Amino acid sequence: MTEKKKISVVLFQLGGPDSAAAVEPFLYNLFCDPDIIDFFGAWFARRPLARYIARKRAGVVREHYDAIGGHSPIRLLTERQARALEAALAPQCDARCFIAMRYWNPLTAEAAAEVNARGAPELVLLPMYPQYSLATTSSSLKEWKRLHNPNGNVPRTHVIEKFFDHPLYIRAIAEKIAISLTHFSEPDRAHIVFSAHGLPLSLIERGDPYAKHVEETVRLVMQRGGWKNRHTLCYQSKVGRRKWLSPSLTETIEKLARAGEKQLLVVPVAFVTEHIETLHEINIEAREEADKLGVEQFEMMPAVGDSPTFISALADLVVKAIA
Repeated sequence: MTEKKKISVVLFQLGGPDSAAAVEPFLYNLFCDPDIIDFFGAWFARRPLARYIARKRAGVVREHYDAIGGHSPIRLLTERQARALEAALAPQCDARCFIAMRYWNPLTAEAAAEVNARGAPELVLLPMYPQYSLATTSSSLKEWKRLHNPNGNVPRTHVIEKFFDHPLYIRAIAEKIAISLTHFSEPDRAHIVFSAHGLPLSLIERGDPYAKHVEETVRLVMQRGGWKNRHTLCYQSKVGRRKWLSPSLTETIEKLARAGEKQLLVVPVAFVTEHIETLHEINIEAREEADKLGVEQFEMMPAVGDSPTFISALADLVVKAIA
């Protein structure tokens, strides 16, 4: 009987505060990232600026987390994905999945230590950002490269940088949309609003492919679903005064409402788990705005999470990487 390959898989995510006290240090870590705050002389000003922004924003952000239970669910939800992925890989390999959060616990250094302790000869790095970006995928992988120092044999490492067009990922979103549309009395009339996390235009001008990847994901999802519904792509979570990808989620809801749209289904297309951007920004803030503007039914599609189809997509990515 052939022995199964022993592999370690690292799932990368941004992370989120696990308590009210963690909000400010989480924000500080976020704004200390050179891939988030970058300008001439930033190496000197970044830490003081990050401390200032974190203190200034902590109160409002803490209120937002209070509204969704007092903490981010991203760690628990990513752990569920990790355990489901281990089970999906079990027939083919001896896999153990570890979580590396970029800005809060468990941080990348902890995952690197766990990977070293396991000593598997094969290592797969799997950022949980379907669409590649310098601010997410690249930032997480650079942090891993900086902190991972194998204490013995160096594992054969495989990097999965993107999966925005993977057929099973597309199918997972389409399945969630199909279920969400059943909540409408007239499913064909619901306007599908795809909302992705925004990005400064300065990154796009540097060659960041994120926006093109998001657009292709939307195109493939609509093609897969075969729906005749009208649909719109927009962006959310803008921070600061710089120009970001547009239109914004708020602008889009206002425009659609004024055009007479009464049924909206918001699809968090670039998010694979629920967190503050979906649970508060979409499901509370955007919902309230839509209600004020006369939208009669507002639904949010749940993130793909640990749905069997999405986990199958991740398993396929890993198996092909180590082949």
